[in-house]
Amino acid sequence: MTLLQLEGVSVRFGERAAQYALDGVDLAVAEHEVVCVLGPSGSGKSTLLRVVAGLQQVSAGRVLLGGADQADVPVHRRGVGLMFQDHQLFPHRDVGANVSFGLRVRGAGRAPSADRVAQLLELVGLPGAQSRAVASLSGGEQQRVALARALAPSPRLLMLDEPLGQLDRGLRERLVVELRGLFSRLGTTVLAVTHDQGEAFALADRVVVMRDGRIAQAGTPLEVWQRPASEFVARFLGFENVVPAVVSGPWAATAWGKVPVPAGSPEGEQRLLIRPAGVVLCAAGLKCEVASRTFRGTHVALVLRPETGPVLEAECGLAGAPAVGDRVEVTFTPAEVVVLPEEDAG
Repeated sequence: MTLLQLEGVSVRFGERAAQYALDGVDLAVAEHEVVCVLGPSGSGKSTLLRVVAGLQQVSAGRVLLGGADQADVPVHRRGVGLMFQDHQLFPHRDVGANVSFGLRVRGAGRAPSADRVAQLLELVGLPGAQSRAVASLSGGEQQRVALARALAPSPRLLMLDEPLGQLDRGLRERLVVELRGLFSRLGTTVLAVTHDQGEAFALADRVVVMRDGRIAQAGTPLEVWQRPASEFVARFLGFENVVPAVVSGPWAATAWGKVPVPAGSPEGEQRLLIRPAGVVLCAAGLKCEVASRTFRGTHVALVLRPETGPVLEAECGLAGAPAVGDRVEVTFTPAEVVVLPEEDAG
């Protein structure tokens, strides 16, 4: 069942059409679904969150929660929880008072509030922390308190704005796993905004990539990763091996020579993406020089300078990885080649 529905939502700043922060956005979020909205700065992702929360008026379109139009519903009556990047905790209150704030606003009694606070702090991994001062908490602990506060009133929709943006990478990676498990146990419906694709792909059931106030692609993390819907999405995800190509049957003619393409690929003039995993070191193929290499933990990332065409990004195993300056030859794996759909000119 759909919990959140955006129908043709537009937000315009100024008089010119080019100043749309959101431009005709349609989006549905099902109950118990975790949806992460990704995009570069200025793509409209934070505006989308503010519209759903009621913090930003729409210029056109409708926002529905549980099938009810939210046009005249104030923020505090929408039944949504908000968790911001900067936590926005009250420094003069202890942890317990911060977590219980939303409950008291909604008129919960002191005893039920205390029980709920204890339950939530246990849930987020801070048991017994009610009397601790906010200033004594680490960044990760403050993030957990902010999450507990947002969850306290049992919102029907939890919205996260760059929830882990201020934390170091190691802590972010641990908390993402914990959040995913927590939302699954609680059955929480989540709409999150982040610029970190790794965070989004680890957390979400569905990923929405935005560009210039519009949705460029929506799908499961695997769908978006394996089949970017455009060159923009491919490059936003960090893929740089994109070149013009002429596809004919099982092959594409490119600046790197003939590249195999998946069966059924559209023919003619196209744009071609080759993921780094599809650039394979071999005994005979396209001749390249290793321009750089970077250790990535499970593999080595290479930047190759071919004899013809632009530089290529490749991956290889740790054992026997070539050194900078080495001469290598590569071939291409069709399963890692994507013929990209044409960009939407509108």
